[in-house]
Amino acid sequence: MEFNRSQASQIQSQIINGIKVKKKKNYRRLVKRLKHKFKLPNVILQKSDKSKVFHLGKIEDYRKKSKEYMKRTYAYKCLGSEDPLPDLIQRTNKYLLDLRLTKWITQKEYEKLCINPCEVELAHLYYLPKAHKSGSPLRPIISGLGHPTIKISKFLDDLLRPLFDKMAQETTVNSDFELIKKLQEWSKSNMNQTTIFCTIDVLDLYTMIPQLEGVLSLRKMLDYLKLKRVGRLRIETIIRLSRFVMKNNYFSYDGQFYHQIRGEAMGSPLTLTMANCYMFFFERAIVKQIHNGGGLYFRYIDDLFIVIVTKYFIWYIES
Repeated sequence: MEFNRSQASQIQSQIINGIKVKKKKNYRRLVKRLKHKFKLPNVILQKSDKSKVFHLGKIEDYRKKSKEYMKRTYAYKCLGSEDPLPDLIQRTNKYLLDLRLTKWITQKEYEKLCINPCEVELAHLYYLPKAHKSGSPLRPIISGLGHPTIKISKFLDDLLRPLFDKMAQETTVNSDFELIKKLQEWSKSNMNQTTIFCTIDVLDLYTMIPQLEGVLSLRKMLDYLKLKRVGRLRIETIIRLSRFVMKNNYFSYDGQFYHQIRGEAMGSPLTLTMANCYMFFFERAIVKQIHNGGGLYFRYIDDLFIVIVTKYFIWYIES
């Protein structure tokens, strides 16, 4: 049987319309199920980590995983119901005033960093599910847009992040596209049948780094770059301010107040730069060995990407 163009177009249109109707019915069923789920008292809808999808979970599961995370990392000290905000406001402004009076910072910098008690609020902890991983583990985010130390943290990060980017440009990437581009260039003259691709995830990077070592890694970076000042700011001033930020990460979660005593608060601007600096100096010996073996090493925050020849890979594992 032969069809003319008009008949073929009509049949195609009917098929497409049928598919659209079926999709609409499926969407209606999905929306109906979600509406039912949202009415349940124990349900939470959360954007997932590192993706554009949403995760539908149970509040009790989040609380359980949160307790497990806190117990495993020993990063947080529970303060109970005692709100640390009033004391933190007073200590922050006093610390900045002391720096001003002893001429570690200028009057202009003091006015920029000091806080109005009426405009601040304590940070709060929430979790993003890692839906792309088995069991959907949680990534802690401490949201502190109004936290008393946020101005200091952002001020320092604006100064230090460009310095880190310059220092680590040969071993870090900022996107999948950048990684693929560098890999393509390398593979033109280095890829062979014995090449191994290896990816490694650093577990709990932000809470794994000891606070003192994190601050010292910033000093290492400034020494590595042979800097005596950053802008008009002395190195010792940067270290003092960084230490104050790291030591004063307080937040609320589930009706309780906490103090972060290990690691850094993911959500504070300075945290990423400090974690990157720590990893840069931690990985230097590893990077040198991989490069000496003709391999490739890149890192994006807590994700490592290594390309290496088989015999060197086995040697690294055994050694």
